[in-house]
Amino acid sequence: MREKLNSNPVAQIALIGFLILASGFFVMSSMGGGGEEESETPATTPEGSISATATATAPAEGAVPAAPASVPPLPPSAADAAPPLPRPVTAAFAADRIVVLLFVHNGGIDDRMVAAAVAGLRSVPDVSSFVVPADRIARYAAIAQGVAVDRVPALVVLRPKRLNHGIPAASVHYGFQSSQSVVQAVIDAGYNGRTLDYHP
Repeated sequence: MREKLNSNPVAQIALIGFLILASGFFVMSSMGGGGEEESETPATTPEGSISATATATAPAEGAVPAAPASVPPLPPSAADAAPPLPRPVTAAFAADRIVVLLFVHNGGIDDRMVAAAVAGLRSVPDVSSFVVPADRIARYAAIAQGVAVDRVPALVVLRPKRLNHGIPAASVHYGFQSSQSVVQAVIDAGYNGRTLDYHP
């Protein structure tokens, strides 16, 4: 076989072409995973409950954070599918508080560390935090679908309703979050000043 390949230029060209195609396929398939930490999608929920519009903002050091963008709502059929949110979450939002939801997988190391960081928010005024096991995420579908939560741990921070004229907006952060980054996410959610666009 080796001697045939060495003496036949057509077989050599065919082998090289096959190797190029295989390596191209490998490179293209490995590029699809992406490393996005935040996602942007809309959501709408039944009347009287919270809808969340996600935002992906990554302000540079020293830059003023950008406000969440408004996105057109999902069709009514998607809104009807989401069950009502638990009463403590809707009450916190109605009270104009920053609502922090942490979706976790019980037993995960990162999840445990982020839950400890979120527990530190209990002393922060005007913030209500909730740690939700991944197997109960369906109860929070109105928010989880709105920000397109697709893995845990996922830290979802809803802005106070007064800052978005009653239209809920939220940001989602995946993976490990330190105490400082959790507090920063809360500060960003409560920011109500001039915003600047970030261009790298």
